[in-house]
Amino acid sequence: MIFATVVIPLIAGALISLIKWGSKRQMHIFMLIAVLLNALGVWYLILTPGVESFTLLTFPGELSIAFKMDGLSMVFSGLISALWPLATLYAIEYMEDPHGGDSKIFFMFYTMTYGVTLGISLAANILTMYFFYELLTIVTVPLVMHTLTRKAILAGRKYMYYSLGGAAFAFLGMIFIITFGTTINFTLGGVLDMAKVGDRTNVLLLIYVFAFMGFGVKAAVCPFNSWLPDAGVAPTPVTALLHAVAVVKSGAFAIIRLTFYLFGIDFLRGTWAQYTVMSIVIITIVYGCARAVKEPHIKRRLAYSTISNLSYILFGVTLMTPFGMVAALSHMVMHAVMKICSFFCAGAIIHKSEREYVYELDGLGYNMPQVFVIFTISGLALMGVPGLCGFVSKWNLAMAAMDVGTPLAYAGVVALLISAILTAIYMMTIVVRAFFPNGKYDTRINSGIKDPGYKMLVPLYIFVIAMVVLGLNSSYLMDFFVKIAG
Repeated sequence: MIFATVVIPLIAGALISLIKWGSKRQMHIFMLIAVLLNALGVWYLILTPGVESFTLLTFPGELSIAFKMDGLSMVFSGLISALWPLATLYAIEYMEDPHGGDSKIFFMFYTMTYGVTLGISLAANILTMYFFYELLTIVTVPLVMHTLTRKAILAGRKYMYYSLGGAAFAFLGMIFIITFGTTINFTLGGVLDMAKVGDRTNVLLLIYVFAFMGFGVKAAVCPFNSWLPDAGVAPTPVTALLHAVAVVKSGAFAIIRLTFYLFGIDFLRGTWAQYTVMSIVIITIVYGCARAVKEPHIKRRLAYSTISNLSYILFGVTLMTPFGMVAALSHMVMHAVMKICSFFCAGAIIHKSEREYVYELDGLGYNMPQVFVIFTISGLALMGVPGLCGFVSKWNLAMAAMDVGTPLAYAGVVALLISAILTAIYMMTIVVRAFFPNGKYDTRINSGIKDPGYKMLVPLYIFVIAMVVLGLNSSYLMDFFVKIAG
């Protein structure tokens, strides 16, 4: 069953391209059913205690391609399977002409990406995770390049070069884990054999930093993040999943595995390696927000916001405490809901109005009230307003840092506060222009523009409900994260 949840989307994606469909509607129904049934299968595994692991292939040297669902994979696979059906429904309307292009090829890779991301989540060891991590690059490059414009092709190339370069450093980390570890299987607390490590502690710490930065390419850490705003040329269903679920969260997820399940926080905490990676993510938090304030393009502005928020997650990781891990997991979930909502709102605006820049949005809130109200709520959540989910995760991060009590942890709290202020600026600027236009604004320029259809709006309303529910009552989720980190 556990392997089936990975392979079914891969097969379904291939069939979308191979079958001669009588109409697009038939293809859409098939795709929705495949994605939804697979999501139900994932949640069955999550809710069924004592799920056994599955080994697909074994190699000499106790290496294997194997799958297992532990607490951490429950979080990531549950997040993926909850968001992907909604994203697929949204994509069906978005990809209608003139945005569609060859929708069969698009939905083939879109559906296969679902299976590959689940492969990363359900990997039982670093070899399996690395295999699917590389495969994720292969299946998402065509999505970034889907429109085949010059910008899309250049963005796809850049994304591929960055990802393959980062994977090379991640591969180096995998080799050292195989060499100096007691096992390649993920084990909370780490797998390093200190007898083998001996006097090579600094070498292993350097390899950890290399591997952190390697996986950090997909998590968009400085200075390897310029691919992410450029990838905004892709269709919005792609950029939303790139920024909220599949690619960037896979990078953060891999770093959590690397830190807590392979090297181990007892080996890393208090070392120069911890201070190095924590400094990098603090810089990235401020850098992303500062660039978002200056960026006039809607999707690129949200991309820089993603860069900042991903390093929120990594800040929790680099605290290297159980509470830090809880905070990192909480922001991984909360940010996914907030960011996919804001990106889908941006996509709806672009799809219906064909306007991509903030200065073009004057008065548009009155033509698309549902989209802009939802966008406003997602912006407030990203700012960390109490009562919404963003407040919960940001509070957890601040408390985890205060609990550590080091100067660098305090610097991280300051970065979080600066980020909250800048987030208010770059998100609310859009809202103010939409609802309080310049006095010289001509209402006729927005004539004929209206909210999208239900296929786009239904996911947006579900995300808003999730932001409020998680903001008002997240105790059960936090208790589960505590058990994982324990």
